[in-house]
Amino acid sequence: MRWQRKSTMVMALSLLIAILVWSQMGMYIAHLIFGVNLKVNFFKFCISLFKENSLYYFLVITFLNSLIAYAVLISVMKIIQQYVQSRRFKIKLMSLRNINLTASIIQNFQPINQNIIVIDHKHAMAFTAGIRRPIVVLSSGLIEMLDHQELEAVIEHESFHQSHYDSAKIFLLQLISQSLWFIPITKWAYHNFKLITELLADEYAINKTGSELGLGSALLKLIKKGFNDNPTPVLVYFSDGAVNYRLQQLVDPDQAIPVRLGTTSIIISIHVLLLFMGMIILAVT
Repeated sequence: MRWQRKSTMVMALSLLIAILVWSQMGMYIAHLIFGVNLKVNFFKFCISLFKENSLYYFLVITFLNSLIAYAVLISVMKIIQQYVQSRRFKIKLMSLRNINLTASIIQNFQPINQNIIVIDHKHAMAFTAGIRRPIVVLSSGLIEMLDHQELEAVIEHESFHQSHYDSAKIFLLQLISQSLWFIPITKWAYHNFKLITELLADEYAINKTGSELGLGSALLKLIKKGFNDNPTPVLVYFSDGAVNYRLQQLVDPDQAIPVRLGTTSIIISIHVLLLFMGMIILAVT
């Protein structure tokens, strides 16, 4: 429950900032392209503070237009890239699908959402892929490595990501953090949301299986495998310290895990947002 509240707060904070800034950018673009008369707009007000045709006026308008152009371009590029790569990745997954193993997993574990596939791959992999209709993907290497209890915990973990559309949420937060790079708190939200969703998925898996043993044992096997072999997709997120928090939660579920903002991120973000809001208030009055 505690992680669910933090997850909601982190997502809401990032979305609130994005809506505020993106809406102002959208209105400014409408003003430039269609000549829409704007009474309240941060970017237009910034430009109006300087005398037209002056050096400062030119520098400010160039900077703001570049900032907006970058945000729009990076957002469009990321969305197109995500769409293309998702289609290619899905085709690749379907070509590797093991129909018999997939049917066996569905029959033995009976996941709530049967949108799950097993692919033929020697590396141990488990992940949730897709934005609109996410699927749980397991590899034959993972199935060979884990016992029944461990595999059940991994499936429940990924089922949580699937049912909560975590792939789509993480992509949205990544998009916000990259397009609004000048507000560091958005990057903090992106990275911490990933951590929180992992902890939530672990919590869900423990509740569904009734024990920490299956998940803990699976994590340790995957970590050991990662040290012996080249890193595989299931271990990618372990490299940034998330596994330490996940193991800590397994050992002591009641111990607080800090999800805090860095001082620099707070200061920069607050100054940017105060400047943003201040300009809007001045424009209104």
